[in-house]
Amino acid sequence: MSTLNSQLKPSRNAKSVLPGFRLSMGFTLIYLSFLVLIPLATIVLHSLQMSWDTFWELILDKRVIAAYKISFLTSLTAALINVVFGFIIAWVLVRYNFPGKKLVNGIIDLPFALPTAVAGIALTAIYAKDGWIGQWLYAINIPSAYSVVGITIALTFIGLPFVVRTVQPVLEQWDHDVEEAAAILGAYRWRTFIRIILPQLFPAMLTGFALAFARGLGEYGSVIFIAGNMPFKTEIAPLLMMTKLEQYDYAGATSIALVMLVIAFVLLLLMNVIQWSFTRRWGSL
Repeated sequence: MSTLNSQLKPSRNAKSVLPGFRLSMGFTLIYLSFLVLIPLATIVLHSLQMSWDTFWELILDKRVIAAYKISFLTSLTAALINVVFGFIIAWVLVRYNFPGKKLVNGIIDLPFALPTAVAGIALTAIYAKDGWIGQWLYAINIPSAYSVVGITIALTFIGLPFVVRTVQPVLEQWDHDVEEAAAILGAYRWRTFIRIILPQLFPAMLTGFALAFARGLGEYGSVIFIAGNMPFKTEIAPLLMMTKLEQYDYAGATSIALVMLVIAFVLLLLMNVIQWSFTRRWGSL
């Protein structure tokens, strides 16, 4: 038996398929540095060149604050909508077989492949006052284009795949025997969902929410066409940054970018902490 175990144990001197830890970590750090760390560090360093008074004056401008509010409000709303309907779509794709299932499953990834500008033009045409869907929304006094509603629609469109693709693998690995055991013990469907299914799906749903929210904060192409881009009303922070860059106001654009970067990082870090604590708590039960 000991001979068999010794044969099954990998030898320390055996060559791995990929390079060793030091070489792999070196490539990882170089790759992340050129694509992520150095560009982000440039934003920080460029912002440090200005005085604190100038920096605070730029980021606390009334127009800038209005753009922050619109970006965060619409991104948060779109992410929450995607959590609900993204879960439902993932549930249907995993639990049911129906004609055209592969087609529906492929359509989910369209926002990933479709150029954002094309998506923005299409959404504007559909949700405009004379569009297929917009005419019905305007009839009940809901301005779906050139408004905050239109921005939310665009951000919901580009954020949906993040929730579906994070929840779907968890549902595919879910053991149906747990639900059957709960039903045998007399648990109602809603109670089974709240006490058994939701705690297991919550980390994946939170991850999808965080990804959709972060993507919404930085989205530009699909929003500028349907937003209307009116200062204090429908002007998002990424558009304001582009406006300042076109005016050669690099200090103003960099300041806004730094604030968005810090806030997005803090929110993502907070969500990761919540996810970790939730997983640790329910995993120990």
